[in-house]
Amino acid sequence: MTTASRPVPDTSALHLPAGSAAAGPYSLEVTPESAGWGHSGLRVLELPAGGTHTVDTGPDEVLVVPLSGGLSVSCDGQTLTLTGRSDVFAGPTDFAYLPLGSTAELASDGGGRFALCSARASRRLPVRRGSGADVPVELRGAGRCSRQVNNFATAGVFEADAIIACEVITPGGNWSSYPPHKHDETSDRETELEEIYYFEVAPGPKGQPGFAHHRVYGTAERPIDVLAEVRDRDAVLVPHGWHGPSIAAPGHDLYYLNVMAGPGAERAWRIVDDPQHAWIRDTWADEDVDPRLPLHSPARTSPNGAPRP
Repeated sequence: MTTASRPVPDTSALHLPAGSAAAGPYSLEVTPESAGWGHSGLRVLELPAGGTHTVDTGPDEVLVVPLSGGLSVSCDGQTLTLTGRSDVFAGPTDFAYLPLGSTAELASDGGGRFALCSARASRRLPVRRGSGADVPVELRGAGRCSRQVNNFATAGVFEADAIIACEVITPGGNWSSYPPHKHDETSDRETELEEIYYFEVAPGPKGQPGFAHHRVYGTAERPIDVLAEVRDRDAVLVPHGWHGPSIAAPGHDLYYLNVMAGPGAERAWRIVDDPQHAWIRDTWADEDVDPRLPLHSPARTSPNGAPRP
């Protein structure tokens, strides 16, 4: 799929195997500085039972998203209780929004794993709790391209200054983030967004570890070339270029959390498909959505063929 005619730069740092980007209390830490870009960030915090942690948001707005377990979030005189979930395949979760320039205290009675999604922000919005029951669940694609999208903090769903975030569940054997697409320019068809993919892979019936594959490739003007075998709790950075597919191995459902932000004043998620592969969307009208979907959650929308990743 690589179309680059220029030398492709070393992109090995764009695939972050589990533990390779750990820092302090975080099992994963991606900041604009560590990624070499300007806007998007993600930390994954693991707390033991009874554990606490202080978050200083600084120049960022932050979404606290339970991946497993629940917690309380105290900030700006409010305490938000997040029930959370048993794991990322158990349906959408409640979450908390923290504004820039704030300090929050996180506490978890039972312990758990929590994503801190971040973006550089210019407006200070209020602390809020998002309800998992209100998260729009979308079934996207059809057949072996079927996947479920939990649109908990996408533009038009949840108010924020810059951050866009969602979760994607792909049943084992299916292709997701397909057709390959990009969002690295500013136009009426596209918005410039840096993107982080954080993956979790469901184990097999006897606890066998699974894997998936994720692809990023460039244009002739901006070469990039990543073909990563991703495993549970890996991450992939997408600074630019076509990205997709994310392919789930048979027998192993795939989860990924997408965190996006960019330099534009407009908070929007517009993409363009790779024209070599865009034809696949036309086939979805003749296929049914994978009957394994939705996983643990009722679908509220099902816009098959919509130009979304």
